[in-house]
Amino acid sequence: MMNNNPDFEIPASFRDAAAKGVEQAKETYHRMSDAARQAQDMVLKSTEAMTSGVKELQEKTIAYTEANIAAGFDAATRLVNAKDVKEVMEIQGQYARKQMETLTNQAQEMSRLVAATAQKAQPVV
Repeated sequence: MMNNNPDFEIPASFRDAAAKGVEQAKETYHRMSDAARQAQDMVLKSTEAMTSGVKELQEKTIAYTEANIAAGFDAATRLVNAKDVKEVMEIQGQYARKQMETLTNQAQEMSRLVAATAQKAQPVV
């Protein structure tokens, strides 16, 4: 019986090149993250009337973005170290399932924060 899903070994040179690409992307991300934080600090300093709800939304957005990017880099690192196509598919499936769960939870929390911030902004009559 013929195996329809042969396990092809991924060449070490390909994994090495991919790993270097992931490392370069990480470095670029960290530089961009630092610039974003500096920009956020400038906005916070120049905007005296920013409410605590808006600040919390900003902080959550940055934290979620960083966590999601870190998860992506982790998955990419695991992918470049995969030994065969089967392992690549397993890693990809695990990552997709985990990110769907994570994004759902993040969206729910952001919705809750937006509603709470909007409620705080309502004038007291």
